[in-house]
Amino acid sequence: MANSVRPDSVKESSNRRSFLKKGAVAAGAVAVGSGLLGSGLPAFGGEDEFRGKLSKGDAAILRFLHVLETLEADLWRQYAELGGATNQPGFSKIDLSFPTGLAPLYITGLIQLDGDMPQYIADNTDDEFTHEAFLKAYLDSKGATSIDLHKDFANLAPSKVTGVPQVGRLTNLTQLSVDTSWWTRYRSDSKNPDFGDGFDQAIPTLNVGRHTAIPRSDKDLVADSSKATGVSDHTQAIANTAGFHFGTIEQGGSSLYPSLAQRVSSVEVLRILLSIGPTETAHFQTWHDKAGNAPAVSDTDNGFPGSTGAFVQFLDLTTGSDPEALQKNLIMPEPTIFLNKKFPIVSIIRPTETKGAAMGAVKGLTADGLFIGQSPEFFELLRDLAEDADEARREL
Repeated sequence: MANSVRPDSVKESSNRRSFLKKGAVAAGAVAVGSGLLGSGLPAFGGEDEFRGKLSKGDAAILRFLHVLETLEADLWRQYAELGGATNQPGFSKIDLSFPTGLAPLYITGLIQLDGDMPQYIADNTDDEFTHEAFLKAYLDSKGATSIDLHKDFANLAPSKVTGVPQVGRLTNLTQLSVDTSWWTRYRSDSKNPDFGDGFDQAIPTLNVGRHTAIPRSDKDLVADSSKATGVSDHTQAIANTAGFHFGTIEQGGSSLYPSLAQRVSSVEVLRILLSIGPTETAHFQTWHDKAGNAPAVSDTDNGFPGSTGAFVQFLDLTTGSDPEALQKNLIMPEPTIFLNKKFPIVSIIRPTETKGAAMGAVKGLTADGLFIGQSPEFFELLRDLAEDADEARREL
């Protein structure tokens, strides 16, 4: 039995805020859907796991993470449609049905970063859909409210590349200002964002202006016979942008799960966050390894449908005055300061400060340009959910 909430209109936004705060646990128990129990086995393997309800804080944290996983699934679907490996049997396990690998020239550009890029894109997509589905099912099983973003907010235009389903999307991958500071953050041995430290951009021009990470139409797929790869600088720049955006998205999840895990009350909810979070880190390290292989190209986005005029320049990251900051195969977190500067440096995920973690994630994704075109109600809902998650406190 689903227990999803359809966000209300603007004039009822204050009521929605009140409902979300007071209704973290729905009145009455909610039966586990027959789809989960079709085999006659317990849905999540626990005999008495569903007898208790969630605390308000735990429900708020899971609800927020479910919404973020919904957004991740939406953006990764777009990457998979255009650049993912084809014929993926894993998708059918969670009842997905959409074409993949529809832009061969884009795939050729992605393969310049690594030959396994299409498979990794497909796998990452599959993972995010399972995270979304699991978190919703768990909330439902506890009688807690879940949010269905698609009902009101899947209104953004998809790519017009031939074969892409023309259905509304939640995220916009065509006007990104990509934060690439994670590249230098994870190479620093003397800075940590938890101490308020800032970091240089690996690709400064990618953080300025609005760049597309997917071909917006067939016209963005430009061949160039003078190139050894057969891919024009324009199409290669789009693929490079995607390669860095992959890392930007997944490093956020790497930090968010341990940050919010520090606020949960239930051991079972803690187990969920500690089990999903490391998969986000596995994704991040994969994309961290690939981004540094992006070919050195430059491009000004002019003359194409949807052009923003943004200029981007990808340089060879092995050149420069700081070899450690630029060495492209240095993909494991370099040890850095943690908790207190009096302690020895240690290899860690960063940041993991829990204060304001959820709102920080919303602000980061918004600054990325991922939600350009969304309604004021969408942003209000995200802020409400983030505030609720950040207000959660461990109950002993």
